[in-house]
Amino acid sequence: MDYYSHLDFGKALKRLRKDRKLSQEELADLSGLDRSYISILERNLKLPSLYTILALASGLGIKASEFMMEMENQVFDRVNAPF
Repeated sequence: MDYYSHLDFGKALKRLRKDRKLSQEELADLSGLDRSYISILERNLKLPSLYTILALASGLGIKASEFMMEMENQVFDRVNAPF
């Protein structure tokens, strides 16, 4: 099983945004990104560049490494989930 096939960037982004009680518009303002682009990312229609990950992390008030840890935990949870 491919470790990265379980990667769901959009789900992690949405969870982190909602945990902070931010709308897409608020996150857009805080990160300097467009709201429609955040929507595209949350729906996994595109994958972000490193710059975008850094901007989103800044907007969420976390380090980029924390954002990536959220993604890694999500993959770990899926791979190790009981059948």
